[in-house]
Amino acid sequence: MIRIDKKTLEDLEFPAVLKQIATFCVTEPGSETVLGIRPFKNKEDIAPELHRVREFKASLEGDNPIPNHGFDPIFRELRMLEIENSSLDVSGFRRILTLSETTKILLAFFKKYEEFYTYLNDFSEAIHHTPHIGDAISAVIDRYGELKDDASTDLYEIRQRLRVVRSQINSSFTKALSRYGQSDYLDDIKETIVENRRVLAVKAMHRRKVKGAVLGSSKTGSIVYIEPQETLDFANELSNLLYEEQEEIKRILKALTETIRPFSELLSTFQDYLIAIDTLSAKAKYANGIDAVLPRITSEKHILLQKAYHPLLLISNRKRKETTYPQTIELDPKKRIIVISGPNAGGKSITLKTVGLLQVMLQSGMLIPADPQSELCYFDKVLTDIGDNQSIENHLSTYSYRLKKMNQFLKKCNENTLFLIDEFGTGSDPELGGALAETFLEVFYEREAFGIITTHYTNLKLLANELPFAMNANMQFDSKSLEPLYKLHLGEAGSSFTFEVAQKNGIPYSLINKAKKKIARGKVRFDKTIANLQKERSQLRKTSENLKTEEQKAREESRQLEEINSRVQEKLESYQELYDANQKLISLGKKFDQLSEKYFNNKKKKVLIDELLKLVMVENSKRKKIAPKIKQKETAKKRVTEKEVEEKVAVIRKRKKAEKEEAKKAPPPKPKVALKVGDRVRMIDGRAIGTIDTIEKNKAIVNYGMFTTNVNMEELEKV
Repeated sequence: MIRIDKKTLEDLEFPAVLKQIATFCVTEPGSETVLGIRPFKNKEDIAPELHRVREFKASLEGDNPIPNHGFDPIFRELRMLEIENSSLDVSGFRRILTLSETTKILLAFFKKYEEFYTYLNDFSEAIHHTPHIGDAISAVIDRYGELKDDASTDLYEIRQRLRVVRSQINSSFTKALSRYGQSDYLDDIKETIVENRRVLAVKAMHRRKVKGAVLGSSKTGSIVYIEPQETLDFANELSNLLYEEQEEIKRILKALTETIRPFSELLSTFQDYLIAIDTLSAKAKYANGIDAVLPRITSEKHILLQKAYHPLLLISNRKRKETTYPQTIELDPKKRIIVISGPNAGGKSITLKTVGLLQVMLQSGMLIPADPQSELCYFDKVLTDIGDNQSIENHLSTYSYRLKKMNQFLKKCNENTLFLIDEFGTGSDPELGGALAETFLEVFYEREAFGIITTHYTNLKLLANELPFAMNANMQFDSKSLEPLYKLHLGEAGSSFTFEVAQKNGIPYSLINKAKKKIARGKVRFDKTIANLQKERSQLRKTSENLKTEEQKAREESRQLEEINSRVQEKLESYQELYDANQKLISLGKKFDQLSEKYFNNKKKKVLIDELLKLVMVENSKRKKIAPKIKQKETAKKRVTEKEVEEKVAVIRKRKKAEKEEAKKAPPPKPKVALKVGDRVRMIDGRAIGTIDTIEKNKAIVNYGMFTTNVNMEELEKV
């Protein structure tokens, strides 16, 4: 069971967050519900709510948003339905119809897209919708909020008669208007409306000449308003019909109320469901505005907040266009208590409140502004002591109040507690108060509670350094510019930079030196040593970051060079293959051109066929040996992918090296023998043997018996 009291929520400014979330609600009940949000009491209820908010937030960014959930509250109608023989008006039925139809649309939507909205659909499946409510109301009331003519037989007949009577009134009035107008009995305005009736504007001097009922006169008395006798009978009938219509409408609405009354509990469920949807929507929109996420939830006691922001500070700084600095902090069983020290106005309290507020928000079903890799757990209690808590009503000083708070901490604190204490031990004598604070901290440590405290006391910093499962942390401060850096550094205590901050705020240097002489020299030296260590640590951290950046750049450049080298190598090989292929095609083209020219001159088909056949055989004799190599290269090319570029480069280099070694081991080439007519020769790498018939200009005509061919001397070798 989770128990987080109201004072803790106020200390962490949780109500201010709720006010910001409430502005995103579209209904008044939804806004009131948000303002009343408190952390869940059962841990099992937290995760489903977080997932529902996450799904709603995803819908805001997607192409398939959740339908509108707006509605008008029906609290008054629900109270009326509880009263026997009561009757609802038309506007009440319209609100009920809207509520029912909106619920129906949402339930159908979540069911249709249950793969995307798993948790929202599970939540919605608890609502059982019935079409009877909507059907009953729609059968009586149209979309404009008027009762339909066919709502009952009597109403239909009454309204039919009303149309006839109104037509008769208009017709008779028009005749009277024309007759008296021609007699010049009427004023320039001729007619007007009095008591919702059409009347003639008769000149006062002719009032006795116009028969009818006088319904009034103008302020000056020059005009008398008379309803002509011709329309009086019809007007009386109209009044009777209107009365009958209203009575029939009352009867119909009462009957409809009795039809809806059994569904009052279901309607209340619909309203609660839509209020819950409005609350989820507001949480999601707020999360979207602060870039909030759902962190990883662990069953073990572990807090890891990475790049976490205080939501109120984040929104406030955005309005002022100022930078908000994120914090990274971690608590686990091996370092469950952190003592934060550092200068005032350096961000200690903000860091403390950020951890507490984000923890409370998470346990209230809200997403938090932090890195998605952050990790949080649930705590049964969150205890806080933040700020100046003087109690005027109870006549308690700050220190007395804080002692009462410490007494509550001692009663409640255990391994499932997260405690947050700002300026621990202040309010009394520094030495005595520090000693008492040290004792309290030891008790919290022995009970294995998790917590964060901020302090300026040296003894607490030393204690955190001595306890195995506690650690120091500091808010960094630039001693040169005398400006806080708002960055938390874990692992070492921080200096308060008392004199540096005083100097920054304009305190004369002479007074600061005088103050230094009044305190123990060892204290000044100790504080100065801590400040120097912080300065050196900051410089080392900057140097380390620069080195890492340069190392990453060098690795990236090396990788890019290797990729470029590999691409160039591939292009060179492909160009070489393309060049060889083109040279071969050029050679074949020349041979074919020679054959065409011969055939053009002698028209000998048999010779042409023999020559072509011979050319094909020669090329096939070459292809038998070349084909496997080409095939092997093509297969290798297919296997090469972008991820294997480096492997391919290594293989190519290895092959080149092997070819060089084989070239060294291979026997020297045979000496070139001068060829002459009559020598038996064959083409290099060929099998067919022929005899040289003639030699002309470094070309020889070789006779293969069945045919002869013209071959370059360089392509021949002596047999």
